[in-house]
Amino acid sequence: MPFLQPNALATLVESAVSTHSPRLGRATHAQIIKTLLSLPPFLSNHLINMYSKLDLPTPALTLLSQNPNPNVVTFTALIAGSVQNGHFPSAFLHFSTMRRVNSVQPNDFTFPCLFKASAALRIPVTGKQLHALAVKLSFSSDVFVACSAFDMYSKTGLREDALKMFDEMPQRNIATWNALISNSVLAGRSFDAVRAFISFRRAGGEPNSITFCAFLNACADSTDLRLGCQLHGFIIRSGSEPDVSVGNGLIDFYGKCHRVDSAAMVFDGIVKPNSVSWCSMIAAYVQNDEEEKALVTFLNARKEGLEPTDFIVSSVLSACAGIAGLELGRGVHGLAVKSCVEENIYVGSALVDMYGKCGSIRDSEQVFDEMPERNLITWNAMIGGYAHHGHADLALASFQEMTCGGNCAVLPSYVTLVCVLSACSRAGAVEEGMRVFGGMKVQYGIEPGAEHYACMVDLLGRAGMVERAYEFIKEMPIRPTVSVWGALLGACRVHGKPQLGQIAAANLFELDRHDSGNHVLLSNMLSAAGRWEEATEVRKEMKDVGIKKGPGCSWITVKNAVHVFQAKDTSHEMNIEIQAMLAKLRREMKAAGYVPNTNFALYDLEEEEKETEVLFHSEKLALALGLICIPPGIPIRITKNLRVCGDCHSAIKFISGIVGREIIVRDNNRFHHFRDNQCSCRDYW
Repeated sequence: MPFLQPNALATLVESAVSTHSPRLGRATHAQIIKTLLSLPPFLSNHLINMYSKLDLPTPALTLLSQNPNPNVVTFTALIAGSVQNGHFPSAFLHFSTMRRVNSVQPNDFTFPCLFKASAALRIPVTGKQLHALAVKLSFSSDVFVACSAFDMYSKTGLREDALKMFDEMPQRNIATWNALISNSVLAGRSFDAVRAFISFRRAGGEPNSITFCAFLNACADSTDLRLGCQLHGFIIRSGSEPDVSVGNGLIDFYGKCHRVDSAAMVFDGIVKPNSVSWCSMIAAYVQNDEEEKALVTFLNARKEGLEPTDFIVSSVLSACAGIAGLELGRGVHGLAVKSCVEENIYVGSALVDMYGKCGSIRDSEQVFDEMPERNLITWNAMIGGYAHHGHADLALASFQEMTCGGNCAVLPSYVTLVCVLSACSRAGAVEEGMRVFGGMKVQYGIEPGAEHYACMVDLLGRAGMVERAYEFIKEMPIRPTVSVWGALLGACRVHGKPQLGQIAAANLFELDRHDSGNHVLLSNMLSAAGRWEEATEVRKEMKDVGIKKGPGCSWITVKNAVHVFQAKDTSHEMNIEIQAMLAKLRREMKAAGYVPNTNFALYDLEEEEKETEVLFHSEKLALALGLICIPPGIPIRITKNLRVCGDCHSAIKFISGIVGREIIVRDNNRFHHFRDNQCSCRDYW
């Protein structure tokens, strides 16, 4: 490197900071030592700033020790570097040294850094002391210092102090307004954020990308589609091309408001989408149950060279969980390991959830056990996985470990208790469920909500205590929801209580008359009770009011292809082989003692016709294909969008023993693991 003047060397040092290049910074430092007899104070400050910003505190402190007269610029560089790299206690340590040892007074650059550290550490007392010092040193009127202090008060929960300070500011810049809007959103006060935006516009303020994104977050949190669309229109009318961050905010907003087509339109309009754009689009698809599109988007992102991050991997794993794509999930797990993000707590939690929802609870446990740390989401995923698989004992044991883990104990959330009660319901643990429900408010300060009451009705109903479940509903302090009455109707269907079932159905229809599932459940219950005319009347009423029932179907993955079946489906290209396999299984099952349960034939037919109808339910067709195409020794995994019927459940138990295979069925309620003529649910589902 040729000889350079001090100013040129200072420029090189700043280049090392802007390019985040420690190598360039060290090379420049070496050149300074080589060419200059003594280190000028301004170059020393530049080097301290560089090492601090590059998160290399040791050489920065070495340079500080060699400086006989460090000034406010020196210490502010150390403080700013510590804050930038998340070392907030170190920032206060440097400030203390500055004040105690050298009696250096902070300036208008020092205070914003210290206020940011106070906000990050949630220590309002220190923030107030800093504000008092700023007032004493006549910096309180500086717009940047005042904005930082306001932001600190907002983030540490001192809302009244923040608003008082905002009102007393002699002038406000856009950063101040952005802080007001953003902090209102973070505090869950979407209406206040909208009102602040309107006040900002009335004051003549011109919003920037940060303002737009904060406002869109407020609209997304309150699912205010109309207001968010108005902002989108304002952006378009302004005539300027929105930057990519605003586009990302629009994708997130439309996704959370269930307008995924609009989110895709915005995404397609972004000229150069960045990693956040791809992540936001994938998350929007996942939030709207369009997992296949989320996975296609991920593949397109990879083709564009996107490197997997913890957020994108977590979102893709959620998509795999939604479609029970175990092999896809394993592939993403491998990618997470390759990208060194598998130990991230959010990726780990998503893996626990994915394996649990894809039917491999053992893999879920392994990931959970190997995680270096766990948070509430991790515990909820593990407990929820046990609940899906009907392992109430393991769910309760995990709940006990979670809440009684000493220093590592985690307080349960609303969702945690839904998972625990759901596990008790699926395993018939009535006493445990009643105990947990009874202690919710006293032990954990959580008021029971509609989901908890629905779990309790389901718990009692599954256990055959249908009348008691009805009494429980009548004693509820809140109005029963669709899920509560639906749980009672389902119990009436299973336990043959058509009179009470009709009461549940009447309440369901009052709440949501156009839900096809409730009508079908009532019709099926009446059919099972032999009340064919009433069942037919229910179906006729559905037709008269234009209610369409989505088709029940089952699907199975064979050789990377998904095969979907409906009942009595003959359209598959291997239909002849499938029919032959079903005929063979039927003979072998009857020889083993299987008797078809024709109560699950939904129409008034002759007995022989009913037997034929139940033989061709969609899960049996999928199973036949699996037995033909999947090699022996490999578990057969089937997913069904409805609850598996009693006859199919009985038949698959027989088949698991006849063919000596593990068969895993995921219906819309839980997992069933069939092996050796037994099911993991112990016939309780």
